[in-house]
Amino acid sequence: MTAEKEVLEVDVLFVGGGPASLSGAYHLARLLARHNAAAPEQGRTPLDPMIALIDKAGEVGAHGFSGAVMDPAALRELVPDYESKACPIEKTVTSDAVYYLTARSSYKLPYLPPSMSNHGKLIISLAKFNRWLAGLAEGAGVNIFPGFAGVEILEDGPRIAGVRTGDKGIDPSGQPKSNFEPGIDLRAKITVFGDGPRGYLSKQLIKKRNLLRGKPVPVFETGVKEVFEMPPGSVDEGRVIHTLGYPLRRDCVGGTFLYNMGDNLICVGLVVPLDYHDPLIHPHRLLQEFKLHPFIRKLLSGGKSTHYGAKVLNAGGYFSMPRLFTDGALLIGEAASLLDMKHLKGVHLAMKSGMLAAETIFHALLSQDYSESALASYEENVRSSYVGSALRASRHFHRALSLGIPRGALHLGVQQATGGRDLLSYAGISEDYTAMKSVREYHGRDAEIPSPIPADGSYVLDKLAHVYNSGTLHNEDQPPHLKIVDPAACIEKCIGSYKYPCNRFCPAQVYEMIRSEDDGSYRLQINFTNCVHCQTCDIKCPLDNIRWTPPEGGGGPNYTVM
Repeated sequence: MTAEKEVLEVDVLFVGGGPASLSGAYHLARLLARHNAAAPEQGRTPLDPMIALIDKAGEVGAHGFSGAVMDPAALRELVPDYESKACPIEKTVTSDAVYYLTARSSYKLPYLPPSMSNHGKLIISLAKFNRWLAGLAEGAGVNIFPGFAGVEILEDGPRIAGVRTGDKGIDPSGQPKSNFEPGIDLRAKITVFGDGPRGYLSKQLIKKRNLLRGKPVPVFETGVKEVFEMPPGSVDEGRVIHTLGYPLRRDCVGGTFLYNMGDNLICVGLVVPLDYHDPLIHPHRLLQEFKLHPFIRKLLSGGKSTHYGAKVLNAGGYFSMPRLFTDGALLIGEAASLLDMKHLKGVHLAMKSGMLAAETIFHALLSQDYSESALASYEENVRSSYVGSALRASRHFHRALSLGIPRGALHLGVQQATGGRDLLSYAGISEDYTAMKSVREYHGRDAEIPSPIPADGSYVLDKLAHVYNSGTLHNEDQPPHLKIVDPAACIEKCIGSYKYPCNRFCPAQVYEMIRSEDDGSYRLQINFTNCVHCQTCDIKCPLDNIRWTPPEGGGGPNYTVM
């Protein structure tokens, strides 16, 4: 089906409604305002470029998901008076603790590792924070278009020339409905890709322009998180707890957290590295097991799970950082692998990268030069800033954890003593899906899939209840956005070797392998409307057989306090 596309010419286009793009757009608008205010006295020509930002969520902030304990460094630079501007800070961290958990016991570490120290940092809801940033950006003149999913990169010869958004009003067979709206070609002088980890468009850009040449492939982790409403007066607000050990394993070393927010809320989450080997691992189940530990159960006593979400984290960091510029385009935030896994911090790095991109774009607008050479200074500035310093200091952290315990702990000790140095090599690192072993290979037998943990509807919830709590909605009358490359392989190869792990690694109730009671045959049912857009399936399928594509703009989770 072809339809004439409306063309909207803008000067600068930010893709994605996260902290990187919002900070970049807002900072650029302010730089231009300052320039124009001084231009008459300085005999300079005022600039009036159109700055646009698109986001696939129906409302900016609706897909915003993070821990999040935020380092306020970038916020203080971007909005020095953020407190008087009603920045939605939940609480300032007042106490930290790290515990090691066994199956039944807990042990508080007598020494708080520097990487785990969060005193004075800010506990935020990223969903609220992004909505607040969007308000500042719009007030500064940025044109924000929520509900528009970028589906294709536009090129003009060697130059990136913008983005095409997806059509709306398409039925499952691909035919236009009565409410059909063709996508828009947003053509820009500079396009800034800030569409997050494994971003649909940034992934294409990196491949098109070979921006990872000579570097290790990106690796990822999946984070799952709930927010509990607690009885009034029961929350020690500002307290941060991290745990090690149970329910994770010696060969699957992730982490867990509890952040006490305001309004009697506690967020509890778990992060699982996606280079795990056991096909029976189930991140959603691990989070429920974590909550049922006596120590955690006591902390959440009397509470009710009311919000849920999931996302992947770009864990490759320094070594997997692509080249951040090309002709007509820049990469920012987690789309550029700018996440400090050692400290589990990325919001301030994303914001700073957006600000540095804005400064580079401002000078490009002044000179009217949007070439690769004119944008190259952006990467130099990122590497020389505290973004580059943080990534370099934590450059071996994920690689050490991938070795498991105790080997990984020894390497982390070396890194702590040497400021991040290590003897680890990234040669031969492969994509996460290649790490999964067959059930027989890992367990040495035909191990059974663990039975579900009984849900009580309040404290322990099943996946469907959690999908409901995520606010996820998609129009069911559209083509499924989750594509199976070879459906036959799911039945002929995956069942026998891996026991359909997509049913487990997906943190929502999207994939269901259903067995017929009549003849015992299997079929894979895909409930795409339950998808929370984490993209774990695109990364971890052991056959590399699933492709995540953007659904119709506006669909997906509706996070409000995540």
